[in-house]
Amino acid sequence: MSGRLVVCPTPIGNLEDVTLRVLSALRDADLVACEDTRRTRVLLDRYGVKGRLVSYHEHNERARSAELVSRMRSGSVVALVSDAGMPLVSDPGYVLVRACVAAGLPVEVLPGPSAAITALVASGLPASEWHFHGFLPRKKGELRRLFSGFRETVVAFESPRRVPATLQLLAFLDPSREVAVCRELTKAHEEVIRGRAAELAERYAQAPPKGEVVLVLGPAGGGAASAGGDGP
Repeated sequence: MSGRLVVCPTPIGNLEDVTLRVLSALRDADLVACEDTRRTRVLLDRYGVKGRLVSYHEHNERARSAELVSRMRSGSVVALVSDAGMPLVSDPGYVLVRACVAAGLPVEVLPGPSAAITALVASGLPASEWHFHGFLPRKKGELRRLFSGFRETVVAFESPRRVPATLQLLAFLDPSREVAVCRELTKAHEEVIRGRAAELAERYAQAPPKGEVVLVLGPAGGGAASAGGDGP
């Protein structure tokens, strides 16, 4: 079989969410490129998959991509995974996919778990038009522009410890904007808290949420403050 890249999404929390096609691809691959070999090994061991793992993360992806492309040109099949969810989506993988495209190597993408889409659907907010931003910026000025710049639903990752400050800023800009704080999706302590920005800012003012968080912001409602006004 000719060399190719197979992009394999992995569970975002519950290991039972891995698909049969992903397991088959992992079994058939000559190499499995992964962010953290220890975390990927847990998934593979759960399903009895014996695979040769190589690290592929943000600190080595350029050098490793060249090595993997060389292997694929020689006929190897490489499976690409991230620690959770779909590779490339706020995770490493873009450099390798681009390198494969440039080299004329086939790239097969398997469907599977996505924290962003799971949160969007669970939020109960409009999903026909939406913007995914990845990890939210840390600077308040950039956050202000982001919150004011999109009229559609926005899905973003946020550090739990930064959630209170982020909600406070949003509550100042647009207190009535609908928000969902999605925590530990697909895990034992999954929780989706919905409400207005002002309500959730008050809820999390004293104690940030625990675990991995996805924020979903409903369509902008024309809040009381402008992006350039005074505020938190």
